[in-house]
Amino acid sequence: MTGRQFLLLSCLSAMVLLCMLREGTGATVGSRQPAGEETQEDSTQKIFMQESDASNFLKRRSRRSPKSRDEVNAENRQKLRADELRRDYYEEQRNEFENFVEEQKDEQEERNREAVEQWRQWHYDGLYPSYLYNRHHI
Repeated sequence: MTGRQFLLLSCLSAMVLLCMLREGTGATVGSRQPAGEETQEDSTQKIFMQESDASNFLKRRSRRSPKSRDEVNAENRQKLRADELRRDYYEEQRNEFENFVEEQKDEQEERNREAVEQWRQWHYDGLYPSYLYNRHHI
């Protein structure tokens, strides 16, 4: 039950805080309204195009018309660049994996060599070479 109360209290405090912030920003905008109107109109003109420009922009090339040579070249350059980046990425991944495998193999060989050396030291009978047929049995 305390979890619900805590959640309700935090939501309520967040709501009050947002309302206070909204009123505060409204007051600051109201004090500078004449200058703000001019900048708002300028930004509107910068964002939106005239209707005729927009329709010309959309009508430049219909769906079935062939692409210009520049468009085709640009698309091919993008594809080639993407292929090159993909090839570089996979080559780097392959090299990292090969290095990792080589390190693992070297570590395994080192552990194996140390184990063999320890076995030889433990079982050394004082004869050289220490073969089983050199052991003297009584």
